[in-house]
Amino acid sequence: MFCKMRFNLPITILLIILFSGCGEYEKMLKSDDYDLKYDKALSYYEQEKYIKAATLFEQILPRFRGTEKSEKINFLHAKSYYLMGNYIMAGHHFSTFFKTYANSEYAEEAYFLTAYCYYLMSPRPSLDQENSYKAINAFILFMNRFPASERVKECNLLIKELQDKLSEKSYLNAKLYFNLGDYKAANVAIQNSLEEYPDTKFREELLFLKLKSQFLLSEGSVYEKQKERYQITLDEYYSFIEEFPGSNFQKEIERIHKSTAVFLNIETTNTN
Repeated sequence: MFCKMRFNLPITILLIILFSGCGEYEKMLKSDDYDLKYDKALSYYEQEKYIKAATLFEQILPRFRGTEKSEKINFLHAKSYYLMGNYIMAGHHFSTFFKTYANSEYAEEAYFLTAYCYYLMSPRPSLDQENSYKAINAFILFMNRFPASERVKECNLLIKELQDKLSEKSYLNAKLYFNLGDYKAANVAIQNSLEEYPDTKFREELLFLKLKSQFLLSEGSVYEKQKERYQITLDEYYSFIEEFPGSNFQKEIERIHKSTAVFLNIETTNTN
């Protein structure tokens, strides 16, 4: 029996500590002592208990509005949401903060973290990229507002990363039209992608898909439209080999060229 009591003792102590902690927090929520709540919210924040800190900060915000403590409470309230990973709420509160306290010592960080929250919510390239666009715009606004900030370099790197993601999204959309066999739509999507992201890492493949889309569109057209469309195919072929003379797609583009030349009744030379 004595051994059993010794074994259960640490668990009992742990439960007492746990429930006493919860009781303390519950009492704090019901307390009318706002100075004590402020101190306890700071303590929870420092202990990385961000949910409790955010809840208390939210409770005391109206009472301290217009006081010297107001800026700090509002900023740490937003930062608590950020540190607990709730980027929607954090971004909203950071945005509200720097609009309210534009000259605050926390304004620069709040401005940056607003953009960074959008960045953190940016999904993989195949999904909707609304947050990527918002993040890019917010980073640009940050750099315009704080051109001398040490965070400017980081902003440029993050913008480049997001633009690469948007470029990949554009590439995937264009490729989807091609895979679906809608070659006319594929041509338009590819052209738009190349114009918007001329330095994309997918440029060679996009130009190849543009050539192949045009060829397949020509091949499947009614006779009256084939000559014009095959001529466009030939133009696309010459544009491609001029930019990528040693392409990995060489065999297939030469097959396309040969078939196009046969239809247009022109002589071909071996470009291999």
